This record gives sequence, structure tokens and C-alpha cells, in this order.
Amino acid sequence: MPNRAILLVNLGSPASTAVPDVRNYLREFLGDERVIDYPAPLRWLLLEGIILRVRPKKSAHAYEQIWTREGSPLIVTSVSVQRKLQDELGNGTPVYLAMRYGQPSIASVITQMAKDGIEQVLLIPQYPHYAMSSWETVVVKVYEEAARLAPSLRVDCVQPFFQDADYIEALYTVAAPHLAQPYDYVLFSYHGVPVRQLRKADSSRAHCTKVKDCCTTTSPLHATCYRAQCLATTRAFARRAGIPADKHSVSFQSRLPGEPWMEPFTDHELARLAGEGRKRLLILCPAFVADCLETIEEISGEGKATFLGAGGESFFQIPCLNDHAAYIDFLAKRSQRWLTESHV
Repeated sequence: MPNRAILLVNLGSPASTAVPDVRNYLREFLGDERVIDYPAPLRWLLLEGIILRVRPKKSAHAYEQIWTREGSPLIVTSVSVQRKLQDELGNGTPVYLAMRYGQPSIASVITQMAKDGIEQVLLIPQYPHYAMSSWETVVVKVYEEAARLAPSLRVDCVQPFFQDADYIEALYTVAAPHLAQPYDYVLFSYHGVPVRQLRKADSSRAHCTKVKDCCTTTSPLHATCYRAQCLATTRAFARRAGIPADKHSVSFQSRLPGEPWMEPFTDHELARLAGEGRKRLLILCPAFVADCLETIEEISGEGKATFLGAGGESFFQIPCLNDHAAYIDFLAKRSQRWLTESHV
């Protein structure tokens, strides 16, 4: 029987909160052609001429607000998920962890797998939804590095699991204790992407933003539509949790200036909801499996201040899946299914 393994890949973090480390991380992250998908010369000018001159110091300060004694919350949580999944599988199948940007790099982990004699691996991108700047860049990078460093390694990949029943159940399990408390409204905040990238993912060039209600009109093109998948997650979760249609909505965070991004924007929605008298707000961030800068600092920090400053009275961000037993169980089920199928 071939030597098999599981590979988890998440976004990554700077090596530290020092400005040079943050600059190096941002250079790798924003230099990815699937994150800022401009022609290479323009991307370089934008990065080196503007972004990396002003953003590292601001981002370093933001990371300082969330950094723990153990390091980056995303890395710490991801390591815990790796170890707990390893324990849950309990069958000698190793679980590896890599980051798309920063350390441990995908290249270093694939090199280690080759040294360990791994012949087959199940890649589980730590992104429930497809987007070229998240799920796709992880998958492409893993396949590229595997072809370069371990040509005989067979890589199978878990597809986006945005409406998988077990994933929705895991989300609900984590959220249920908080939903049991009194609340006026639930806001689902997903990471935003430029509208241009939504359209670029539409291979037909005739559906996205061109068909009325394109994201809720059934189409095979939704397999690569980030917005449609976010809405599908929200619908599935709301049904499972019994949240009425008039007590929840969707928004998108973390936009950059210079071009249209997905709307409505989370910060605008927080102010609007408070202004409409929604006093007790719960917010979920299902695009992230682990709490990170975008949830801890942007939502629980800046977002909370925005909501309370606009007249809200109670704001709580329901934690991401993190290393909760329900998420470990979901990952274990996916892994065991592959281990069984690949053994046949």
C-alpha cells in the first residue's frame, strides 16, 4: 500500500510583527499574480512604488494588536488543527501543514514529504469557498511545487466545501451556544474580492453580473463563483440555525481602494444596522476557518468600534471553526473517506 498523507494549507503570517518581516510577507502575498492579478510590470510598480512604502508599518501595528506569546494566531491555531487531526485519524497517516505565504512554505513541506517517502497526498485547502486569490492559488502552488520537487507524488484535492452538510454542521456547532443568547441580527461577513476577479472566474463571460440575480440563478458557473458560494453557505447555515430571513444578511470586508469590490461593505453595514436600531449584533466570518488578523483586529476590533459608535449596544463575533472538535471531525471524515477510496 502506498505511503499516504494529508496536507493542510492555509494563508500564512509574517515571521514577526517587525516592519521588515511584515514587508517581506506582504511582498510575497501581494506579489502573487492571483491576488493582485495585474500584468507583472504594473503589479511590481504598484507594490514597490506604493503599497510596500506605506502599508507595512500600518499592518505591523495591526499584527501587534493580535500577536500572542506563541506567535501568530493563525499559525498557532493551524498547528493545533494539524496535531488534533493527526490524533483523530490515529492510523499512522501523517498530517502535514504548510502556508501559502511565509513559513512553513509549501516547497519545504513537499520536500519533507518526499524525504519521508510519501507517495499520495490529500490536499485540503483551508478555504471553504473558491476564489482565485485563496483556494486556487493554494492548489496551483501545491501542484507546481509537487511537479518540481516530487514528480512521482500523486496529489488529490478536496474541492471547496462551502455547502457540505458536515461543514455547515460544524459551523452550527460552534455558533449554537452564542445563537442561544438574545440577539437582534446576524451579519455574515466574508472576505471581499474585486468585482473584476468575479467576472474573470466566469468562463462563459456571459453570466457574472450580466444575468439578473446571477448568484442565485442556478448555474454550473457557480463552481468558480466566490459570491454565489458565500451566499450558499449563508442560506444553508440560516436554515440549519433557524435564523429568519429578516434577521440576517451578508457583507464583505477587507477591500482595497482603486476599483470596485464586492458590496455591501461590512463597515458600512455595521453602521447601517446600528442606525436602524439593531442593538444586539452577532457576526460570523465563514470565509475563514481560523481566527486571524481579519477577524480579530478588523471585525472584533475595528468592526465592534464602528457598530457601538453608531449606536449599537452589544457586538459579538462568533469564533471561527479554529481547532474546535467539530471542525477536526469534519476534516477527519474527509480524510478517512479519501484513505478508504485510495486504498480500493
